[in-house]
Amino acid sequence: MVRTLTGHSDSVVSVAYSPDGKYLASGSWDNTVKIWEVKTGKSIRTLTGFSGWLSSLTSISYSPDGKYLAARCNIARVSHDSMLDDTVKKWDVGHPICTWEVATGKVIQTLTGHAGNINSVAYSPDGKYLASSSSDRQIKIWRVEQNK
Repeated sequence: MVRTLTGHSDSVVSVAYSPDGKYLASGSWDNTVKIWEVKTGKSIRTLTGFSGWLSSLTSISYSPDGKYLAARCNIARVSHDSMLDDTVKKWDVGHPICTWEVATGKVIQTLTGHAGNINSVAYSPDGKYLASSSSDRQIKIWRVEQNK
């Protein structure tokens, strides 16, 4: 073993190296993606952009140029009007994919359209598209925005 990275407050569920290998992104059930400098093990940025009762950021993918990061960001919230006698009667579940500009931590785009949990995301080699797979038995190809 070379190094152990610590800093998330809940389970880490995915990791991805940047294309140049200098950085590692980690997604956690603590609702964050952390960017780590591999050489030092230092956390250099924490990406956020959503909240909810249960959220997981998994299946992280760097764009080929390393400037952008995409991750599944499933969010499930209990609807206030759906509670009766402290029992949850229904869930408001979202299945978005979020993209960030790594240098600033700014959310660039939120993609919605899957009816089920998103299992994976991957950028095209030219970085213009993002593919996603879902438990809804669909693969979607998205045109992604880039901060110009």
